[in-house]
Amino acid sequence: MREAIVQAAGTVRANPLRSSLGALAIAVAVATIICVSTALDGIRDYAEQTTARTFGSNTFLIAQVASPGRVSRRELREQLERNPPISRLDAAQLTRLSGGRTIYAPNAQARADVARGSRRVEAASVTGTTSSLSVIRDLNLVEGRFFGPDEDAAGTQVAVIGAEIVDGLFGSDPIVGQAIRLAGRRFTVIGVQGRIGTAGSGSIDKYVWIPLRAFERSLGAPRSLQLFATAGHGWSTIAAEDHARTSLRAARSLGPGRADNFDVLAPEAARGFVANLSTRIGAAAGPIALMALLAAIVVVTNTVLVSVTQRTREIGLRRALGAPRSQVLQEVLAESVMLSLLGGLAGAAIAVAAAAAASAAAPVPLVVEPRVLLFALFAAAGSGAAAGWYPARRATRLDIVDAIRAE
Repeated sequence: MREAIVQAAGTVRANPLRSSLGALAIAVAVATIICVSTALDGIRDYAEQTTARTFGSNTFLIAQVASPGRVSRRELREQLERNPPISRLDAAQLTRLSGGRTIYAPNAQARADVARGSRRVEAASVTGTTSSLSVIRDLNLVEGRFFGPDEDAAGTQVAVIGAEIVDGLFGSDPIVGQAIRLAGRRFTVIGVQGRIGTAGSGSIDKYVWIPLRAFERSLGAPRSLQLFATAGHGWSTIAAEDHARTSLRAARSLGPGRADNFDVLAPEAARGFVANLSTRIGAAAGPIALMALLAAIVVVTNTVLVSVTQRTREIGLRRALGAPRSQVLQEVLAESVMLSLLGGLAGAAIAVAAAAAASAAAPVPLVVEPRVLLFALFAAAGSGAAAGWYPARRATRLDIVDAIRAE
């Protein structure tokens, strides 16, 4: 085997152009495999991270209508007719009945323009909520603070703003302590969220968070609230969710056997939706990688066939001098696998560099996992063996006399 490897290395060095073309095909295939796998992993991780920040990792949601996927217009209309709005009274009753099992944060949402001097951000997502939201969710604050219980109760006109609002109104100017105008009212910025990205079709960075009472004074009372909730100290999320469901059913006088007239969205449902989406996207990775490898195998097969054809006389002479068929077979296979491994290493280096460059420019974390590198290199070696098998068998079946006569 050592002699076969040495002979194969000599053949590769003696024909750099031909060898480079074969290795290039494998490099493209390996880079494709690594880039596709890394991109899919990055998208899944980014989606899960975004879901945790927009929904919460151990959080559930109570709403008039809540669904982790798409619903038809008919289904939505039926749900709205069946389920009454979530009111401030519902939120107050749930808080009173919680007994420490559950922490609630009512949310009201609206779209409004936000301005500072001559600068304006149109159609920002404005959320009125309470200070308990900062306990329930990771709001990714990078500067300042969230509002407290006293500001909740007083409806103080303070705001926490997202990264897009910062870009549109402040640029590089100081932020915390400065004033913005929302719905014709002056709000003082007390906190800044770090950049998060997008979820669905909207940006999570184009947000303004204000106390719920200030929201109602500025934008009017919402038709229905959403209640974000999490388990209190010493309680599990499941126990807190069960208690919340039971409490709201009791508050709405729903007897045994009657269906809930509200929706509860558990974290598993939101994560399941993300996982299902990632699975569907990931289903494309296999065919893409297979097509790239098949194309590379064809190119390497042709490359090694050309090599065998050019060495027909040499192979005939060696066979005439006593070289066994197995040695010729090993040499051709070694040449094919060596080309593939060289191409695989080059492709891996290209993919790692591309992932690093893309990660620096995009919000999606792109890190090439060692398992992906190993799989891609094994795939390259396997492709080399598959590509070299036919040329190797053909080389061993050459007629010695005809091979010696070949020019």
